[in-house]
Amino acid sequence: MELLGNYLLAFIEGGGLFAPILFISFHLLRPLLFLPVIFICISGGILFGAIAGTVYSLIGITLSSIIFYFFVYKMPKSMQRFQKVKGKIIGKQAALTTSQIALLRLIPFIHFHLLSLCLLEISSGLKDYTKSSFLTNIPIAFIYTSIGQWISNLTPLYIGLSLLILLPFVYLLRRKEIYIKWQEFFHVQTREST
Repeated sequence: MELLGNYLLAFIEGGGLFAPILFISFHLLRPLLFLPVIFICISGGILFGAIAGTVYSLIGITLSSIIFYFFVYKMPKSMQRFQKVKGKIIGKQAALTTSQIALLRLIPFIHFHLLSLCLLEISSGLKDYTKSSFLTNIPIAFIYTSIGQWISNLTPLYIGLSLLILLPFVYLLRRKEIYIKWQEFFHVQTREST
């Protein structure tokens, strides 16, 4: 999957004037390719910079949310599956506010369209859903696209220094367990007792 993502990003980067359209289309294809929204937003920051990448990501994410709106109503079984998952994770009776959904979208491991379902449940129609979706997509598009631009501005020296700084943490945060075989444990214990 990572190889496919890298290939598509290289294709978009070489798109010239059509690169923004390809990038927005990539947002629309994202659910089919099982790529996280954050990956694409960071890629937008790398490819287009913080401002243009945020605008393109915001357009793509919002269009993806609108497609989800129509998809869910055309396929009621999918809506039921999403509601079951929502019931297990968030609770059946829990209604999140628009601000809470905007903050939850910043968390990488929460399903994007599950939060879109929460928005759908508190919205009165397509217009209200589109407005709420646009507002909740602003933080995720801005923050992760800015991170992408920040990453693209790092020189190889700073990347190397960052990796060297992280290396001791890998060692310090390792699993600290000692494995003793059954025979070794009881063999040592029997010698001590005699």
